[in-house]
Amino acid sequence: EVQIVESGGGSVQAGGSLRLSCATSGFTFDRYAIGWSRQAPGKEREGISCIAISDGSTYYADSVKGRFTISSDNAKNTVYLQMNSLKPEDTAVYYCAAYLFACSPHGGDWGQGTQVTVSS
Repeated sequence: EVQIVESGGGSVQAGGSLRLSCATSGFTFDRYAIGWSRQAPGKEREGISCIAISDGSTYYADSVKGRFTISSDNAKNTVYLQMNSLKPEDTAVYYCAAYLFACSPHGGDWGQGTQVTVSS
């Protein structure tokens, strides 16, 4: 059974940092890509970062490039999202999803999400 569990969300002031974790189990980790998405109230879900576990290649949306860093600990089947220089517009529920081989706008196995709130 695939399990995806996000953690690390919380409330922080603008300019602060948080590190989100995505703990996974139930699949062959190095055959997958893990993506982070977020959804703010009243807005569409936005894919913000992805890492291909097999080769470590990464993707960042322009909205987070230079501020967020995605990484993986393959021994723990866990992916992290280090978020620095947070802005109020980063406030959203952050979701982690696992995709076979490559991140995609569709499908995937999703976690329950973790709330990030950035105050000005």
